Amino acid sequence: EPGKESPYRNRSVEENLELFERMRRGEFSEGEKVLRAKIDMASGNINMRDPVIYRIIKKPHHRTGDKWCIYPTYDFAHPLSDSFEGITHSLCTLEFEDHRPLYDWFLDELGLYHPQQIEFARLNLSYTVLSKRKLTRLVQEGHVSGWDDPRMPTIAGMRRRGYTPEAIRDFCDRIGVAKANSIVDFELLEHCLRDDLNRRCQRVMVVLNPVKVILTNYPEDRVEYVEAINNPEDPEAGTREVPFSRELYIEADDFMEEPPKKFYRLAPGREVRLKHGYIIKCEDYEKDPETGRIKTLYCTYDPESKSGSNQQKKVKATLHWVSAGHAIDVEVRLYDRLFRVPNPDDRRECPDFIDCLNP
Repeated sequence: EPGKESPYRNRSVEENLELFERMRRGEFSEGEKVLRAKIDMASGNINMRDPVIYRIIKKPHHRTGDKWCIYPTYDFAHPLSDSFEGITHSLCTLEFEDHRPLYDWFLDELGLYHPQQIEFARLNLSYTVLSKRKLTRLVQEGHVSGWDDPRMPTIAGMRRRGYTPEAIRDFCDRIGVAKANSIVDFELLEHCLRDDLNRRCQRVMVVLNPVKVILTNYPEDRVEYVEAINNPEDPEAGTREVPFSRELYIEADDFMEEPPKKFYRLAPGREVRLKHGYIIKCEDYEKDPETGRIKTLYCTYDPESKSGSNQQKKVKATLHWVSAGHAIDVEVRLYDRLFRVPNPDDRRECPDFIDCLNP
């Protein structure tokens, strides 16, 4: 259905120029006057129905102060800026696809150099939002600590969380450019980071939830150093020496009193290998009488089973560990997803996306 023409549509050029100059001088208040392009009120594309190209905004400008109070709209400034700056291809997201006829019309009518506008699908990641407006709201309302909050999908946030430029570029290469909207699983971004860190990072052993292991047949005052490869993906990374002693820490999850059938880690009477070290066997264990949690594991070690030796004994599991007397405290931050649902932009699930924040 054709649009309804404004009663001011057929003013003379002279009258329009005079009114526009008065707009520029600040004689009208915001919203009282606008300048519109006279195109086609019967167009099937709403954007072509005499769009506004200049409006009044009476707010101080960071450069010109109060000297200028009329500003072009995005649809008018976009093609002109691209043309003036010699842009060859103006890349926009799909919501600008029906703005392209207007982009072309301005450049053709003004006889300017004509860049090409190309639309592509916006990147959407699961369990987060990428809208600048929504991210701004998260920051301004204090739902996150700032633009560099490690949960934020910003360059500053990703840098603080440990993402590398190479991982982000790899992610972009993998997803490519599409014309159909879709949601990319955040796990793919994490996979790209793991791939990159796996190639470049030196290995260390960290025990997050420790339980003490005492090797009852290991000399009490003895400390030896075992050789550990810094990065198995990079032979040039070399090796390091790791202290090994009578008292160690392993992860509490690596021991079970009554293991299920496919649990191959440490259990009463079972043997496992300590990474870069020896094979040990659990002989006994002690519980905390108040909590019932495992407090100490009493094990024996096989002195002939050191990693790198010719000993042929095989076990089904290898555990990481740290020497209790040489362990240092570390601060480990485990970040969960920013939102509880895969698509917080879906209003059927989240009428207000803030409602779906992960507390």
